[in-house]
Amino acid sequence: MQVIGFPGQGAQSKGMGGELFAEYPELVAQADEVLGYSIERRCLDDPRGELRGTRFAQPALYVVEALAWLRHRQDHPEPDVLMGHSVGEYAALFAAGVFDFATGLRLVRRRGELMADGTPGTMAALLGLDLPDVRDLLNGNDLTELDVALHNAPGQVALAGPEDVVDRLVDVAAEADVKCVRLNVSGPFHSRYMRQAAQGFAAELARVELAAPRVPVVANATARPHEPGRVADALVAQITEPVLWRESVERLLDEAGCEFTFTELGPGTTLTGMVQRIRRSVTAPL
Repeated sequence: MQVIGFPGQGAQSKGMGGELFAEYPELVAQADEVLGYSIERRCLDDPRGELRGTRFAQPALYVVEALAWLRHRQDHPEPDVLMGHSVGEYAALFAAGVFDFATGLRLVRRRGELMADGTPGTMAALLGLDLPDVRDLLNGNDLTELDVALHNAPGQVALAGPEDVVDRLVDVAAEADVKCVRLNVSGPFHSRYMRQAAQGFAAELARVELAAPRVPVVANATARPHEPGRVADALVAQITEPVLWRESVERLLDEAGCEFTFTELGPGTTLTGMVQRIRRSVTAPL
C-alpha cells in the first residue's frame, strides 16, 4: 500500500517551496490572484514574518503541498491512500480531485481567516501520556475546559482551550512530572472554541461543489475515508473535532498488515516521524 501524507500548520518555514514556484508559473499566478499578494515572496522571503500566523501559514502550506503533489505525480503512480494533518487534508483532497487548485486555495484562505479571528485561546502538548491518562489528568484537576485537539502519536496529545486554563495545565503537569510544551499557535484549534469559525466555514463550503474523491482520503475527524457527498460535513467537523492522526495511521497499518510505504510531501518530516512512532507501537512485542 502506498500512502501520501501532507503536513499541517507548524510545518511552514521560510524558504519552503524553492524551485516549485518556477515550475508552475500559471498556478502561482492563480494563487497570487486569489490571495492578493505574492505567495512566492511570502514563502521564500517572508519579509514581515507573517508566515508564522494562521491567516498566512495555511494558504502557504496548501500552495506548496499542492505543487509538491503535482511534481510527485510526474514520476510516480497514483497512491492507494491520501491523508493530511489538519490543513494538510486540503492538499490531499486536491490530489484526489475533490476540487481544483484555485477552489481549494479559496477554501483554505477563508478557513485560515476564520480560525485566526476565532475565540482567543491557545494549545499545549502533553508528552509521555496516552489518551486515557490525559483524560484522567484533566478530570482529576478541574481542567475539563480543555479539549483534546490532536492525537498525533503514542505519548503525544495536544490540548486546546482558554489561555488561563492552559496556564493551569502547565502547572499541574509540572507537579505530576509530566512534560508539557506550549504550542506556538494563535488560537484553541480543533476544539469547541472554534464553533463560530466552523459555522462560518460551513457557509463557505455551501457555495462550492465538491467531487467524490478519486483516491481514498482519510478524514481527520473520523480516521476513516471521506464518504462521497459528506466531504463538506467532515471538513466543518474537522475545525472543532480532534485530529485523529494516530487512529488514522493505526487503521491503515491494520488494513495493510503493517506493510505500507509512507511518503510525506511538503515542508519537514514531522508526519514521517509520527508514522514511525505509531508503527513501532503497533509492532512492538508484548
